[in-house]
Amino acid sequence: MHWHQKLAVAGVAGAVAVVATGCAGGQVRGSGGTPRPATSTGSGTPAPQANESTFVYAPNLGVVTDWDPATSYSNEIVAMSNIYEGLTRYNSQTQKPEPRLATEWSASPDGKEWTFKLRQGVKFHTGKPLDAEAAKKAIERTIKMNGGPAYIWSAVKTIEAPDPATLKFTLKYATPLDLVASAGYAAHIYDVDGVDKDGKKDGGTGPYTIDQWQKGKETELTLKAFEGYWGGWKPEQYKKVAFRVTPQLTTAWQLLQRGEVNYVQRLNPQLFQQAGSTQAVQTSQTPSFQNLLVLFNTESGPAKTPEVRQALQLAIDYDGLAAALKGAGAKGSGLVPQGLLGHTPGLEPKMDLPKAQELLASVGYGPDNEELKLKLTYAQGDDDQKLLVTLLSSALKKINVAVDAKPMAWEAQWDQGKKKGQDIFIMYWYPDYADAYSWFVNVFRSKDKPEFNLSYLKDAEIDKAVDALPELTATNRDMAAQSYAELQRKIIQEKAAVAVPYVQTYQRALSADVRGYTDNPAYPNVVFFYELSR
Repeated sequence: MHWHQKLAVAGVAGAVAVVATGCAGGQVRGSGGTPRPATSTGSGTPAPQANESTFVYAPNLGVVTDWDPATSYSNEIVAMSNIYEGLTRYNSQTQKPEPRLATEWSASPDGKEWTFKLRQGVKFHTGKPLDAEAAKKAIERTIKMNGGPAYIWSAVKTIEAPDPATLKFTLKYATPLDLVASAGYAAHIYDVDGVDKDGKKDGGTGPYTIDQWQKGKETELTLKAFEGYWGGWKPEQYKKVAFRVTPQLTTAWQLLQRGEVNYVQRLNPQLFQQAGSTQAVQTSQTPSFQNLLVLFNTESGPAKTPEVRQALQLAIDYDGLAAALKGAGAKGSGLVPQGLLGHTPGLEPKMDLPKAQELLASVGYGPDNEELKLKLTYAQGDDDQKLLVTLLSSALKKINVAVDAKPMAWEAQWDQGKKKGQDIFIMYWYPDYADAYSWFVNVFRSKDKPEFNLSYLKDAEIDKAVDALPELTATNRDMAAQSYAELQRKIIQEKAAVAVPYVQTYQRALSADVRGYTDNPAYPNVVFFYELSR
């Protein structure tokens, strides 16, 4: 889920043009790779000074819920993306996957066979060299562990390592595997013997490795440079990173101004405006692939009645919310944000309180009947969710609906959601790779045990259409777009399983002396520290 809060999954963002996922017949894509940073300087130029400072990231929620790169599916993406690498990485500017641990790749004309050439000279943090056999073992272990994000590999039939530098995939059905391999979860290549659930060590290949993890402490996690990193190091890069958990936005803002933290992942509109004219601070604003989902319990409690769910959809002040966000969010149209295949205009929701009252009256609720009580959970420390809850609660009060709204830490909220302990569950979602499939397979496909299907929707027809999406995307994009549009109408309008108030616009603030930051919506809230210098 990712932020979960696929936080704040809330999981991949200009208005990005549609991501090309069709397989080019036999054509080699992506060659070369990330150049090694130069370590020498030209004559007469003073050598750059070593960067001794620690880069401090201030998240509002705890960082690590799972240290296993095979099953990790939550907030720890912000750390894991700097410790682990995949075969490819999605470039949100070009909207294509680019080389990472693979330097080039090719697909057969039918899109069912993929060959990746591995980068030479890469070492795991455990000291072992990366070769095709090690990469094969990592992906096979991830598939076998079958954690939440492992579905990304579901098209894979077999993996072979014909030689140390070559990885060959045979698929059950056509899939854009170069895009899949760029996923923020479950695409990590790791030393299978280096996995440690206690966060003392790791088996990644990335530029950083674990220094210290102290769950529950304010400075929860520190990372240090992996000196043997294949990309090399320049003196001005950050070699030390700390994650300092700061639930209160105002506190994070004060710490940033004082120079005690370097990066705040989200500010409210007032603070963001202030940040724009604060000398020691720079701001960044990027459209995202992350939207807010208001999920209704379709299985039990009062929201089990479809009319109640439809009334709840109509009681949300979508326009008021978008206006109050002052640029931090834009009204959504369906489940799929703009820039991804499947985005469907014309599904923008509207508030209609009289109609909501009418629907409630038809099932025995409303002003002349007994009060309807609903339990709602949302993320503590998130001002945007709090605003939605405040607006919704006051609108519903007018039609005799009382909302018991509880702000919770993500893990507690998620645990309660898996036990079906609420009527309304609010969370962010973003895709695992730059593709809309994630909303449908994770959030709305039937599950025996709900992981992120927190509306508990069960519909065989929807499931069948969802399962056909990856192959359609690889073979017939027009039909895929049509199927996405139909699915959204079914889930939102017919089933009323969810309301989608807005798509986030990422508004970040960071220290003015940091250079090289770009926001990549394919990896929500991730700062690639290696790309920064002071």
